[in-house]
Amino acid sequence: MKILYSIDFFHLKHHYVSTMFKPEILNTLKKYSSKTFLNDLTAGIIVGIVALPLAIAFAIASGVEPERGLFTAIIAGFFISLLGGSRVQIGGPTGAFAVIVYGVVAKYGYSGLAAATVMAGILLIMLGAFKMGGLVKFIPYTIVTGFTAGIAVTIATGQIGDFLGLSISVFPEGFSKMPGNFIGKIETYAMNITHINYYSLIMASVCLALIFIWPHFCKKIPGSLIVIILATAANILLKKYTGLETDTIGSRYGSIPSTLPSPLLPQFSVETITALFPTSISIAVLAAIESLLSAVVADGMTGTKHDSDTELIAQGIANIASPIFGGIPATGAIARTATNIKNGGKTPVAGIIHAITLLLIMLILGKYAVYIPMAALSAVLINVSWNMAGFPAVKALLKGQKSDIFVLAATFLITIFIDLTVAIEFGLGFAAFFFIKKMIDVSEVQNKRDSIAGGISGNEFLEENIEIPESAVVYEIDGPLFFGTVRKFEFAIERAGANAKVLILRMQNMIYIDAGGIRALEQAKAACDKNGITIVISGIHTQPYILFSKMGMIEKLGKENICADIKEALSRTNQLLVN
Repeated sequence: MKILYSIDFFHLKHHYVSTMFKPEILNTLKKYSSKTFLNDLTAGIIVGIVALPLAIAFAIASGVEPERGLFTAIIAGFFISLLGGSRVQIGGPTGAFAVIVYGVVAKYGYSGLAAATVMAGILLIMLGAFKMGGLVKFIPYTIVTGFTAGIAVTIATGQIGDFLGLSISVFPEGFSKMPGNFIGKIETYAMNITHINYYSLIMASVCLALIFIWPHFCKKIPGSLIVIILATAANILLKKYTGLETDTIGSRYGSIPSTLPSPLLPQFSVETITALFPTSISIAVLAAIESLLSAVVADGMTGTKHDSDTELIAQGIANIASPIFGGIPATGAIARTATNIKNGGKTPVAGIIHAITLLLIMLILGKYAVYIPMAALSAVLINVSWNMAGFPAVKALLKGQKSDIFVLAATFLITIFIDLTVAIEFGLGFAAFFFIKKMIDVSEVQNKRDSIAGGISGNEFLEENIEIPESAVVYEIDGPLFFGTVRKFEFAIERAGANAKVLILRMQNMIYIDAGGIRALEQAKAACDKNGITIVISGIHTQPYILFSKMGMIEKLGKENICADIKEALSRTNQLLVN
């Protein structure tokens, strides 16, 4: 008997784990062919080349060394593809993290960022393990749009110095280097505005213009890669023959390693965990949102379905591995994922090849990255910011209801002027407040004195007129009955006729009730009992019925007074009035 129990438990456990974590690569390799491999190989190489300048640029925007962006794209990109729940997801560093990372590095250094990223990875694994992937999708669209636009502005602001070629030597009071906050950056630029390098300005302007117009000539090769190559070559030649100079990766950060660093675990302490835990939550939430949004976009382009929970677990593992090898936070990258799909990527193998391509480029050509001008990278990042801002989405939301506009604006402004973490918290708070207000506004408790129309006996499209006995009162609850709408219900009950003997509460349009609603019903029942009034329930839905049962309301009201529809309720009313 014991053996049988153990076997059953093993199978149950195995089933749970297998359904919880199923990397998509296991499914795709079952029918893998040489043709599919060629498609994946082509797409992976192209995406790897595309990811090169972006990885470097995002690292610089985040306030860390350029090579850390490459480490992230290689390590995290490999694990996201190998273990993820999407067929075509490409992972790596993204602009969304730049704001958070910059602030953490400025305050705690890279060691603090590494610790926060590992903790975020653990949180992501927990989200996937507890099957919370679906919940991330319920973060309001207005909040996502607001903080994404705010991040875009912040990234663009951080590039003004390199775009103008400013020689920054003066900082606001209390700072010895570039401040991490928006106001501080603007103040610093204003204090050093007289030190513009016009050569850098012209180069950045030309690069930005070329990025914008390049898709009209060629859509296969991204403009960001083209401007990096051309700007680097032009800068080398102009410096040699004319003496014109601008900052490069080499002059700013020194040499770039041609190998991956040895793995090193971040240092943890109680103080570190306590101080960085809120930041780790922000990183985890942002990674979850962006990766699942990217996966949804990919599903729409390929006609496939991703596994949200498996994807979150893979994102968690990737964010644990990335800082161990000197990287920064990573997530699914929408632009690179789209590039992968457009170039024929079919399976996670394409993402793995993208990581290998980046590794080979770093090993062979990494030493030449020092010649890339910072002006060209600033143009790349400003273009990324422009695409991130989501102007069509913002424009559409501004035409909508005032509550959505308020949540959008609040999230946007808090992201820019305060902090992304605070923006998400306040955005969710405002969204919840307005949702509750809307539910209160649309919820009604109406007196149906003369007739009842529609929704009778499941015949919801037919209109029937039903006479109500003189000694009965019918109230229809339209919308949820929860803490926000309880007062409306109480007020309606107070208005019930003194001569009434039966109070029918029609609940066909009430699909939800909470503890506050149950309490209001209990009080209504007590008041009715004092006046000799019997409450009859009509057309109750599943959720209210279950809560009624759990909290003893069925016994209090009497099971015979819980009716399936208005006809049954009126029949019960006639019985009560006769008696």
